[in-house]
Amino acid sequence: MAADAPDAQEHGARPAPPVSVVMPVLNEERYLAQSVQRVLDQAYDGPMEVVLAVGPSRDRTAEIAAGLAADDPRIRVVDNPTGRTPHALNAAIGASSHAYVVRVDAHGLLPDGYVRDVVALLETTGAANVGGLMHVEGETDFGHAVAVAMSSPYGIGGAKFHVGGQAGPADTVYLGAFRRDVLTALGGYDEQFTRAQDWELNYRIRKAGHTIWFSPDLAVTYRPRRDLRALATQFHGSGRWRRQIIAAYPDTASFRYLAAPVVTLAIGVGVLLGLVGLLGAALGAGPLGWLTLGLAVPLVYALGVVAVSLREGRGLSGRARLWLPVVIVTMHLAWGSGFLRSVPRAQRAR
Repeated sequence: MAADAPDAQEHGARPAPPVSVVMPVLNEERYLAQSVQRVLDQAYDGPMEVVLAVGPSRDRTAEIAAGLAADDPRIRVVDNPTGRTPHALNAAIGASSHAYVVRVDAHGLLPDGYVRDVVALLETTGAANVGGLMHVEGETDFGHAVAVAMSSPYGIGGAKFHVGGQAGPADTVYLGAFRRDVLTALGGYDEQFTRAQDWELNYRIRKAGHTIWFSPDLAVTYRPRRDLRALATQFHGSGRWRRQIIAAYPDTASFRYLAAPVVTLAIGVGVLLGLVGLLGAALGAGPLGWLTLGLAVPLVYALGVVAVSLREGRGLSGRARLWLPVVIVTMHLAWGSGFLRSVPRAQRAR
């Protein structure tokens, strides 16, 4: 029985170190209370503070955040007037005080024991940042299709935090738990990067000689976008900012990041040539007819997506399986077109 267990202090057990949980918050009235409660419910023996950096939301997010802070002294709210994620993270980190900093998103749900486990890994591996999988959970047929696509190498690429892998050093992880001394030494998140700021920070951590540690046993639930337009906007923005990452760090260019823009460009050129060929044939310009072969590019791509969808969609409902190829195409082409478009200089300057 627990009452008969010897006191941990008699055996020299070190008390659990204090932890700061930081959360960027914007337009999150749907999930904020649930996400914060998952943090507060963690079975962690040490002191814990939760800092919410709240941006100018269009819903009841600020009201909900204030109510949470009023009900629990462990919660603090700080303002993030820009509404941008890196600014929110830096504001929350600056307002927190403990040696270990755990990042959580306001639409993410921590599993039981997550804080305990990331602290243990920080201490046993000596890593500067540890994390695990993005466990995508949809709530509708569309969401279930997005969850499959975002967990497949055919949908979003082969990063460990998307598709899993062996525990060990990695380029990046989902969210992350950090040593504050490393964050301070590196200046925190680079506020130039509205997107991909986590990847950029992890790149600098690795370049500084520290380790990013991935564990497949850590899986944080992520709620995907709820409709096709929102998904396309998300991936278009991610593609645009990924190009800025590669512009800043050319050595990070790889097949994984260049595949989508190459495919997008090839499909665009193929369709354009095909239409010119069809128009030429209709007008009797025989020499232009061969350009219709350009339509083979989108056709081959579409057949490939259908084949992948049939393979990856096993176990989905009928409606979700119909959504899957649409979701995959949207992710690929939105990301690719965003990469090709890049980010306006004025926006980068802000």
